[in-house]
Amino acid sequence: MENRPVIVILHGWPSSSRSWERVKGLLEADGFSVFVPNLPGFGGTKPPKKNWGVSEYSEWVNKYIETINHSHIILLGHSFGGRVAIKMVAQNQTGRIFKLILVDAAGIRHFNTREQAASWVAKRAKMFKSLPGYGYLRWFFYRLILRKKDYFEARGIMREVLKRVIEEDLTPLLKDIKIPTLIIWGERDKMTPLEDGYLMSREINGSSIKIIPQAGHAVNLERPEELTNIVINYLNIQNG
Repeated sequence: MENRPVIVILHGWPSSSRSWERVKGLLEADGFSVFVPNLPGFGGTKPPKKNWGVSEYSEWVNKYIETINHSHIILLGHSFGGRVAIKMVAQNQTGRIFKLILVDAAGIRHFNTREQAASWVAKRAKMFKSLPGYGYLRWFFYRLILRKKDYFEARGIMREVLKRVIEEDLTPLLKDIKIPTLIIWGERDKMTPLEDGYLMSREINGSSIKIIPQAGHAVNLERPEELTNIVINYLNIQNG
């Protein structure tokens, strides 16, 4: 129905729509219509045939939203889904998105000595791939040294997709977001640090930020009720 609020949730990497089932149910119980698509390459869907970046995923979501029979969409993006949401709204790909909610969103690239050193090691390590134990050393490097679990576990084209996605810094786009924006962050998020949330709050004019104490990156799984209450209260105030 056109007069009912519609929320589109974009999941994170390497998650799927299943990780948002609890939040979806709680929002629907409060009267919202909720859509949680599996982005290409996740939740059993086929991966892209080419090496996609954030722009290609944004275009895909834009086409998905066009299939929803509603003129006003609330877009919620978590982690990788937050990247996609930022790019969509900043570039105004669809005028039907009138509110944005970013939950522990990715998109801020940190250029530091550790990242530069890791890049140098990774490029030169390939010459040793024929040596015994290379697979274990590679696992150790990505999982324990770089803590890049997502990259190590990605398969096929999705590994190249991830590399392309994380190389793009979306910080310059934040100032171009002109719609009401709520930022929600887990206080103890180690994947996308709380400092990123504060940066987004400063750069997105008129945005507000809510911190969930003691929560990590996956607030949708750790604290679904609290997350949902924050979203509902925000939307009720906005609509009041």
